[in-house]
Amino acid sequence: MADSFAWWRSAAIWLVYLLLGVAPGFATADAPNDTGNRDILVMDIEGAIGPATASYVQASVGRAEERNAPLLVIRMDTPGGLDTSMRSIVKAITSAEVPIACYVAPTGARAASAGTYILYACPFAAMAPGTNLGAATPVQLGGLPTSTPSPSRGSEDEAASEAADAEPGSEPSAKKAVSGDAKTRKVVNDAAAYIRSLAALHGRNAEWGERAVREGASLSAEEALQRDVIDTVAPSLEALLDTIDGRSLRLGDGRTQVRILGSGVVTLQPDWKTRLLSVISNPNVAYILLLVGIYGLIYEFSNPGVVLPGTAGALSLLMALYAFQLLPINYAGLALIGLGLALMVAEVFSPSFGGLGLGGIATFVFGSLILIDTQAPGFGISLALIVGLALMSAILVFVVLGFALKAHRRPIVTGGEELVGATGRAVSGFPGAGRVHLHGEVWSARSEGAISPGTQVSVIGRDGLTLIVEPGPKS
Repeated sequence: MADSFAWWRSAAIWLVYLLLGVAPGFATADAPNDTGNRDILVMDIEGAIGPATASYVQASVGRAEERNAPLLVIRMDTPGGLDTSMRSIVKAITSAEVPIACYVAPTGARAASAGTYILYACPFAAMAPGTNLGAATPVQLGGLPTSTPSPSRGSEDEAASEAADAEPGSEPSAKKAVSGDAKTRKVVNDAAAYIRSLAALHGRNAEWGERAVREGASLSAEEALQRDVIDTVAPSLEALLDTIDGRSLRLGDGRTQVRILGSGVVTLQPDWKTRLLSVISNPNVAYILLLVGIYGLIYEFSNPGVVLPGTAGALSLLMALYAFQLLPINYAGLALIGLGLALMVAEVFSPSFGGLGLGGIATFVFGSLILIDTQAPGFGISLALIVGLALMSAILVFVVLGFALKAHRRPIVTGGEELVGATGRAVSGFPGAGRVHLHGEVWSARSEGAISPGTQVSVIGRDGLTLIVEPGPKS
């Protein structure tokens, strides 16, 4: 029984990979270290920070603790991401039992938004030349996507003016009132207090950190070093390791001295679970899985016994729901999407000549726009994808509507209604009851007028199985 369950579980995992078009990957195997020293572990954060990134960091920290690694290096290039995932990463870093260094690299990389908080949380922070960090203002939550900056950001011109008016070598004050509604002020004030507390852990510039939150300020690598935001500018990983060797870093409630001379370097890759989570937690992928699941189930219910659409639809829907519970979902948007799809399906099965279909498309688009309850970088649903799927659904609805109109205008060719207007020949005479030959059959009939046998007759009505006829074709 256990072997059978394992087989089915493996088959289900591979089916998910086939549906999503991904292939499993596995963590890099530990390289043997001839020196006998413990290996330095290196992991990479690239792209938007989400649930998969948090899982990857937590697993890497756990791996470093299991191996008692002398150092874990987080190499980072990110535009930011979800607040919940960022805080999970920060918790993993601050509670780690091994030293952790954050390295913004390679040249051209950035640690924007959520990446700034992660850098502040690490005991050692470094940047490669040509990199930048900052712009850590929490983005507006909820509502429709917009390119308008949050009221709390402040303008770049105001920040530049304040920096110009400040005395040389001083930090412009970040402690000023935050504009915007109460919700915005609470979010920004919470984020500012959070980054100040992280700065206090390792003696970093808390004043500039608060400016990054309240004003969206950014710094280059060289400026960050001058303002005590980072510990060093390192052109390569080797240079970073040379700089950090022998440093005393805070670890928990105490301090530890980093000794890495002669240690090897092992790069940790995300395992297949993290890769799979990374794919399905992409809002666009989760959105497509949701629609595939719903349409698959609709097809199965309208054509029972096909099996494959229902199986694929149920699996896709479950994967989408799992992804949505990891993402900041606006449940009103999810309900509107469901309502829109229901209206479009109702149009297909009970044509209302466009009323239900157009209402369903409008409801579907609006629900899709507000589905993801955040404007964090990399976590919005593509507007092109929403419009494309809405147009595809509209085309489907109007194609079905066109067929319905054609069928409505087509003359009836079967059933009892088709008999009215048909022509045949009288078999026996009338008036009163008689018989007619119609469509290769002999029918009982009656007529108010006289009809001779062999005369062509036209059916003008029907009373049960008795036809009502009159002489000649119906005009």
